[in-house]
Amino acid sequence: MNTLAIIASLFTIVEMNCENLFDCRHDTLKNDMEFTPEGIRQWNFSRYRQKTVNIAKALMSCSPEGTLPDLMALSEVENDSVMNRLTRLTPLKGGNYGYVMTDSRDQRGIDVALVYRRLTFKPLDTQSIRVEGDFGDHPPRDILYVKGLTGNSDTLHVMVVHAPSRIGGSETEPRRMAFSYALTHIIDSLYQASPEARIIVAGDFNATSSERPLKELINHGMVDTDHGAEGTNGAKGTYKYKGDWETIDHIFVSHSLASQPYTFTLHDHPYLLEFDSRYGGVKPRRTFYGRRYNKEGCSDHLPISLTVQLR
Repeated sequence: MNTLAIIASLFTIVEMNCENLFDCRHDTLKNDMEFTPEGIRQWNFSRYRQKTVNIAKALMSCSPEGTLPDLMALSEVENDSVMNRLTRLTPLKGGNYGYVMTDSRDQRGIDVALVYRRLTFKPLDTQSIRVEGDFGDHPPRDILYVKGLTGNSDTLHVMVVHAPSRIGGSETEPRRMAFSYALTHIIDSLYQASPEARIIVAGDFNATSSERPLKELINHGMVDTDHGAEGTNGAKGTYKYKGDWETIDHIFVSHSLASQPYTFTLHDHPYLLEFDSRYGGVKPRRTFYGRRYNKEGCSDHLPISLTVQLR
């Protein structure tokens, strides 16, 4: 296979938690006043615009040199207004991207989205799948399911997730397990229809590979592609909590995709990091520290990517 053919067959999906990517307008049905000009964070249009530019630059840097991401699985994005700006009014605008997203019951109004490059992926079916169960006052985000065709006519089944938070410790595990059961039910259905189905599940799982919610996915025929990957500039995971790095953002694939050549990358470009004065080393450069605004901040999560050679 010549070099041009190899490049044409490469397909890249990027995953990133965008950490509170809100517009600056109040939605009367949601608890989002914190991210308005009158709110405690004094979230105005200038800050909102800068945040979308920072996110766009981070996403664009996550594909092989000379290419753009084909798919981007995003969490903590508020609404269509945010996604329209991100895909049309930032450096991403040259990629001819479209998007689909959920409209979940989340009290703050944050959702998940799949951004796709129209040149290399064509959605055929989109569903926002509600996760049922006893979640009390914290209903989970919907699972976004998208079936589509790649540029070489491969069918992909893509799911974007943002699992329930771990705040509350072990008490939250039943909620995260219920979320995983809903996810594996979809996966089982896809495998039943086609044992060689090409499936991708990407998002913020709020769990590491050693925890039960992710072991459940592995037990249902999915492969976690990160293999303990670390960054090249000091990051040892996608998220740092009280000095400890953890990889809680993941890209899972079916065995039919895992059998093909792929590369997983944890992206810790220097502009996404800053010195951790409290615990040492580096940490993600986020937008806020408490109420202190950081113009250069992007997210408290680092992005990851998977580039697979489709054949």
